[in-house]
Amino acid sequence: MTVKFLDQNFMLHSDTAIQLYHQVAKDMPIIDYHCHLSPQEILENKTFKNITEAWLYGDHYKWRVMRANGIEEKYITGDADDYDKFLAWARTVPQLIGNPLYHWTHLELQRFFGVDELLSEKTAPQIWQKVNEQLQGEGFGARDLITKSKVTVVCTTDDPVDDLGYHAQIRELNGFSTAVLPSFRPDKALEINRATFRPWLEQLVGVYGSEIRTYDDFLKALEQRVRFFHAAGGRVSDHALDTVVFAEATQAEVNQIFAKALEQGQVSSEEEAKHKSYTLVFLSQLYAELDWAMQFHIHALRNNSTSMFRQLGPDTGYDSVNDGLIAKPLVSLLDAMESAGALPKTILYSLNPNDYPVLASAAGSFQSGGIAGKIQFGTAWWYNDHRDGMHEQMKLLANMGVLARFVGMLTDSRSFLSYTRHEYFHRLLCDLLGTWVEQGEAPDDMELLSGIVEGICYTNAEQYFNFPAVVSVQ
Repeated sequence: MTVKFLDQNFMLHSDTAIQLYHQVAKDMPIIDYHCHLSPQEILENKTFKNITEAWLYGDHYKWRVMRANGIEEKYITGDADDYDKFLAWARTVPQLIGNPLYHWTHLELQRFFGVDELLSEKTAPQIWQKVNEQLQGEGFGARDLITKSKVTVVCTTDDPVDDLGYHAQIRELNGFSTAVLPSFRPDKALEINRATFRPWLEQLVGVYGSEIRTYDDFLKALEQRVRFFHAAGGRVSDHALDTVVFAEATQAEVNQIFAKALEQGQVSSEEEAKHKSYTLVFLSQLYAELDWAMQFHIHALRNNSTSMFRQLGPDTGYDSVNDGLIAKPLVSLLDAMESAGALPKTILYSLNPNDYPVLASAAGSFQSGGIAGKIQFGTAWWYNDHRDGMHEQMKLLANMGVLARFVGMLTDSRSFLSYTRHEYFHRLLCDLLGTWVEQGEAPDDMELLSGIVEGICYTNAEQYFNFPAVVSVQ
């Protein structure tokens, strides 16, 4: 029997799954604990002149498949008219069956704009008109879309040198109840061999208010910024560990390495590893003290095309999955933090699904402190947040850990329309549990199952992150 595409029971393949989704998951609110939304655009309740601006500006997920479909760059990141860019996307979408973007595109059209037609070059003109008329009306600004999606917390991604001014202004808004909180992303502090380090250090000096001449000064400045973020409601850090390294070092050694980096602009790979390791352990002590959650995003291989990086810069769709050995350095890093009495709540993600057993088993080695799911094997990330990737992540977590304590989905997106991805995830979760029930591998106990679904959709994250109800910068 053929099932209608994207009907109310989309991706729900059992009576149990249907019941769990419609009675439990469907109306759950969202905690978006990792995304790349702009706090400025949230503050300004940014509106969109058309669907191209809302959909295609800055979305490298779509850019990649458009290129793979043979679309010229002028219709992707170039100077083509917005309608022509929309038509290029409309020509691409029918070719994407099997890709999550096919589902996400039509979910967004349905949920936000009431558009049930499939997007194609033929339907593009009427969809363009219908959606744009709504975008020009009331209720489609950035904050409106967040509210419609029932998002209670948004954690943006912020550099330590950010003044968090937009976050402060958002807190003063009337009629907007979503907490928009900063996340501490100190990647530039760790990458002392990159050309960005010295210019960034000058920015850090500016917000710290004192000269940074030594590694001791550097650590004091980082601590000041962590506490500044905490006062602004920050309870999450985020680290891009494209390559995981660990090397034992004393502070005296790292003092010398830091001085060498300032003087010569370059240190050896071993010295760089010592700087990264010692600095991460230092930061982990602050995170643990302040009851933060620390996130490690592992194994992205970035800016692969030199020519396109020169033309477009980073985050434009030219990244891919990295490989390499992570088990020993990752465990050594977590062990050093624990040995220092300072392993905070930690979420481990990898862009490479081959790393999943490593992450799930490493997490099990460091669960402690009476915190349920203290070390999390994080949700399927980036290239893995499709149906198979999400199922595999949840099944492996269930096999090797405690699925019921999972903190669930995040958007990792720059788009205010991307919250339908949570619906996608919720449906897959209910379908997975429903399949186990139908196959006799889990009990048909709706009270038990409903509690698990509620936890993974919302309450686990609410308890895990312990975000403040009221925040203020001192």
